[in-house]
Amino acid sequence: MATTDFHHPSAARPLTGQDYKTLSLAALGGALEFYDFIIFVFFATTIGALFFPPSMPDWLRLFQTFGIFAAGYVVRPLGGMVMAHFGDLLGRKKMFNLSIVLMAVPTLMIGLLPTYASVGLAAPLLLLLFRVLQGAAVGGEVPGAWVFVSEHVPARRIGYACGTLTAGLTFGILLGSLMARGIHHFFTPGEVEAFAWRIPFLLGGIFGLGAMVLRRWLHETPVFTELQQRKALAAELPLKAVLRGHRRAVVLSMLLTWVLSAGIVVVILMTPALLQKIHGFDAPTALQANTAATLCLAFGCIAAGLLADRFGARPVLLGGALLFGACTWLFYTTLTARPDLLLPLYAVLGFSVGVVGVVPGVMVRAFPPAVRFSGISFSYNLSYAVFGGLTPVMVTLLLKNHPLAPAYYVMGLCALGAVIALVMKEDRQAA
Repeated sequence: MATTDFHHPSAARPLTGQDYKTLSLAALGGALEFYDFIIFVFFATTIGALFFPPSMPDWLRLFQTFGIFAAGYVVRPLGGMVMAHFGDLLGRKKMFNLSIVLMAVPTLMIGLLPTYASVGLAAPLLLLLFRVLQGAAVGGEVPGAWVFVSEHVPARRIGYACGTLTAGLTFGILLGSLMARGIHHFFTPGEVEAFAWRIPFLLGGIFGLGAMVLRRWLHETPVFTELQQRKALAAELPLKAVLRGHRRAVVLSMLLTWVLSAGIVVVILMTPALLQKIHGFDAPTALQANTAATLCLAFGCIAAGLLADRFGARPVLLGGALLFGACTWLFYTTLTARPDLLLPLYAVLGFSVGVVGVVPGVMVRAFPPAVRFSGISFSYNLSYAVFGGLTPVMVTLLLKNHPLAPAYYVMGLCALGAVIALVMKEDRQAA
C-alpha cells in the first residue's frame, strides 16, 4: 500500500469539535445526495406512466424508465473523474461543494418537470438530462467526501471518519425508502400520480441546497493546503499519474469496491424483491425487515471503522468478511424453515455488511495525497459501474439454476475480501 511523507499536522491529537462538525456536515450532505440519487427508483412506475406515451406497452415504458435510472450509474465514472481531476488540482472543498449543487438542482428540477401530456418527447429527454447530472454529482461526492473527511481528522481516526461517512450514505438510502413508504401511505394512488410523486424530489432539492449553504462553513483540508504550500500538487494529469504509478492501488481499490457493491446491491437493494419472489413474504413485511437491516448496516459501518482504527484494517477486513459470509449463509438457508426469524436474521446480516465501512479507509491510504481524489474516484466509480451494474444480472441468471444463488454470489465476494486482507500490506500511519 502506498506510503507518503505527508502527515496530518497533529496525528496524535484527539478529535475536536471542529472535526465532529466537519464529519456531521459531510455525512448529512452525503445522506441527502444518496437520497436524491435513489428516490427515483421508488417512483419508477409512476414516472414511467407520466413521462412516456400512454400507448406504449407497460414493459417498454418501465424498461425505458429504468434505463434513465441506469444512466445515472453509467455517467458516474466520467463525472467522478472530472471532479476528482479538479479536486486534486484546485482543492477538495470546491468540488465537495460543487457535487451537492450538481445533485440538488437537478433533483429540484425533476420535481418541477412537465409531463409527457404537457410537452411530449421533451419530458423524458429533460428527465434523462437531469438524471445524468445526478450521476455525475454522486460520482464526485462519494470519493470526494471520503478524501475530505480523512484529510481533516487525525491519521489514527481515518477509519472512524470514513465509516461514519459511509453510514451517512447508507442513511440516505433508508431515508428514500421511508419517504416512499410515507408518500404511498398518506396519499391515494391517484394523488401520487397527480402531484404527490413530486414531493420527495422537491424536498430533496430544497434540503440539498440547505446542505450546500452549511458546507460553506467547512475549511479546505490541511493535507491539500500543505500540498499547495509545498508546491507538491500533481505536475501532470492526476489520472495519468495514477495509472502509471499506482496500478496496484487501483486493482486493490476496484476489488474492494466489488466486495462493497455485492453487500449493498444484493443484501440491501435486491433482497426485498427476492424475499417476495422466493420466500413468499408480502411487500410490507419485506420492506420493514429491509429498513431494520439498512439501519443496522449504518451502525456496522461505524463499528468497522472504529475497530480498524484500533486494530488495523487487515484483521477487521478478514474477520468481517468471514462474519459477513457466515451471516449470509445463515440468512438464506434458515428462512425457508423459519420465516418467523426474518427480522432478526436480516438485521444481523445488515450489521455484518458493515464490514464495507473499512473499505474507504483502505483506499484513502492506498494513494498519495497529490493524486488521492483521482485514484479513489477512478477505481471506485469504474468498479461500481461495472460490478454494481452486472451484479443484478448475474444473480438473476444464477437464480434460474439455484435458489441460493444470491448467497453463493455474496459468499464468493466475502472470500475475495478475506483473500485481499491476507495479501494486502498495511501502513496505518500513512495519510
